[in-house]
Amino acid sequence: MTTTSKSLGFDSEEGQEIIDSLNLVLANYQMHYQKLRNFHWNVVGDDFFDLHENFELYYTKAVERIDEIAERIRIFGGTPWSNFSDYLREATIQEGNPNTESRAMAEEILGDFEEMLGYFIEAIDIASGHGDTGTVTVLQEYTKDMEKDHWMLRSWLGK
Repeated sequence: MTTTSKSLGFDSEEGQEIIDSLNLVLANYQMHYQKLRNFHWNVVGDDFFDLHENFELYYTKAVERIDEIAERIRIFGGTPWSNFSDYLREATIQEGNPNTESRAMAEEILGDFEEMLGYFIEAIDIASGHGDTGTVTVLQEYTKDMEKDHWMLRSWLGK
């Protein structure tokens, strides 16, 4: 009889799948965060006050969640990606151009929300499939909050 080493009730393959999915969330969240900072600093025009304030709200949430995601990866014994070269290579969310027109900035962030929600759902599916209720709970809360942010920004854009 062979036994499989388990950590927190997950074998190494299950743990690695969870780590990999969380690292993808992390890489994309880092790119999203950096774009939010970029747009917060560089937004101009009639929409300045609305967008400047909301981009700050969004990036403040993002930085807290990035830390929580990295900690979840550490809980499973993994190493969170922490170099921008990793983020640039692995993330699908792209850097933002600081000269983007304000409404186009909002459109881009709306698209990032949709992309992030897709990564949350993928990671939830993987974690749920392995019975990882901790990760599922964390990501479901992020999903609920980002869906509301998406709705509000979409409404602000008149969509």
